[in-house]
Amino acid sequence: MTKTLTTDPQSVLAGYQRHLFQCAPPLYKEPLVLTEGRGIWVTDAKGDQYLDFFAGILTTSVGHCHPEVTQRVAEQMAVLGHTSTLYLTEHQVEMAQRLAAIAPGRLDTTFFTNSGTEAVETAIMLACQATDRTEIIALRHAYSGRSVLATNMTAHAAWRPLAASIPGIVHARSPYPYRCPVKTPCDSGCLDALARDLEEAIQTCTSGKPAAFFAETIQGVGGYIVPPEGYFAMAADMIRSYGGLFIADEVQAGFGRTGSRWFGIEHWNVEPDIMVMAKGIANGFPVGATTTRRDIAEHWKAKTISTFGGNPVSMAAAIATNEVMVREDVPTRAAVRGAQLRKGLDTLAHEFPWIGEVRGMGLMQALEIVEDRSSKTPSSAKAKALLEAAKQEHLLIGIGGLHDQVIRIGPSLLVTEEEVDDALSRLRRACSTVT
Repeated sequence: MTKTLTTDPQSVLAGYQRHLFQCAPPLYKEPLVLTEGRGIWVTDAKGDQYLDFFAGILTTSVGHCHPEVTQRVAEQMAVLGHTSTLYLTEHQVEMAQRLAAIAPGRLDTTFFTNSGTEAVETAIMLACQATDRTEIIALRHAYSGRSVLATNMTAHAAWRPLAASIPGIVHARSPYPYRCPVKTPCDSGCLDALARDLEEAIQTCTSGKPAAFFAETIQGVGGYIVPPEGYFAMAADMIRSYGGLFIADEVQAGFGRTGSRWFGIEHWNVEPDIMVMAKGIANGFPVGATTTRRDIAEHWKAKTISTFGGNPVSMAAAIATNEVMVREDVPTRAAVRGAQLRKGLDTLAHEFPWIGEVRGMGLMQALEIVEDRSSKTPSSAKAKALLEAAKQEHLLIGIGGLHDQVIRIGPSLLVTEEEVDDALSRLRRACSTVT
C-alpha cells in the first residue's frame, strides 16, 4: 500500500482528548491513528504498515476495503442511500434470505438493526413478549453491549456503569474450563455442577419463570472462553424445561469464524430459539441482526421501527460480504488457517512459561497470560507488555479477560498461510521481550 493521506497523529490525539468522551480509550500507550486499510494490512498516519490480526474486533471479516464490498457500496450509494423500515427494499429481503440459508435449524426470520447491542436488545424484548415473562439468565464473564440493558447483562465490573441497574437479570457461573469454578483440573463431572448452578439460579434468583437464557457461544470480551462439550445442550434443555427460550449470541463467533461451521453454536448441535449477529456480517458496515423462527417473531405485537436498520447501503455491504464468504467457503478456510495458527500458538506456549493456556476455535484464538502456570495468577502487566511489544513488531492483536490478562487474536477470514506464518514470527519476537 502507498500512503495517500497526510494526517497529523498528534493533532488527532489532541482532538480526541479535547472533544471526545474519554471512557472509550484507544489501545496502546501511544495510540495508533489509522488512515488506510487493504486486506489484512493497515497503515497509520506516519506511513507505517501493520499486520492486522484483530480485524477491528473480528469485524473486517473479509479484509479491509475488500474490492467487491467497496464497489457494491459505492454503486448502492449512488442509487439509494436511505429508506428506514417504513419502506421495503430488495436488498433487505435478499440479506434476510441469505441468513435463513445458513442459519441453524428453523431460524428463518430476521430483524435488522445497526449493532450487536441493538440485536441483543431486540432479542431480549422478543423473548419477553414470546414468553410473557421478563427475567433473563446470563453468564458471568459475559459482555453484551453498551446500552443500559446490555451493560446489566454484562458481567465484568469494568464494563458496568455505576448507575446502570435493571432488575430481573441474574448471572449463572461461566463454563470457564481454565479457571473452572467447580474444580481443577476441570473434567466431565463439572458439567453436572454447572447444570446444578444454572438450575439453582433459576429457582432462587428468579420467579422460576425466566424468559430466556442468553449466552455468547464463545465469550469474547471474557477472553475467548470456550465451554465444555455438552454445556449448551444442557443449558438449552434446562431453560426450555422452565418455559424459557435459548438465545445464542454469535456477534463475534458467527460467520465461519470458529471453523467448519457457519455459527459457533452448530459445533454443539444445538438449535437456538433466537440468534443475534453483528460485527463480521457486513465487513465493517453497521449491521446487527436478530434471527428467529417465524412462530416466535409473530409474538412481537407492539409497533417498532429502526431508522437506520437494514438501510440499503449496509445491506449492499452485507450481501457482498456474504457472497464472498460463501464463494470462499470461509468456514473451511477458518478451520485450516485456524489449525495453522493454533499450532504456532501452542509452540509459543511451550516456550514461554507465562502463557498459561492457548484456547479458541478456528480463527478465534487466545492466550491466557499468567505470572506462572502453577498458580494461574492472571498477569495484566505481561499481557499489556505483549500487546505493546507486538505493536513494535507491527502486529495488531487484542486484549480481554476479566483482568485484562488474555490476548485475543482474530484476523480476516481470508488470511493466507503466509500471513499467518508472518504473524506468528512477529508474535514470537514480541514474546521474547516480555519478562
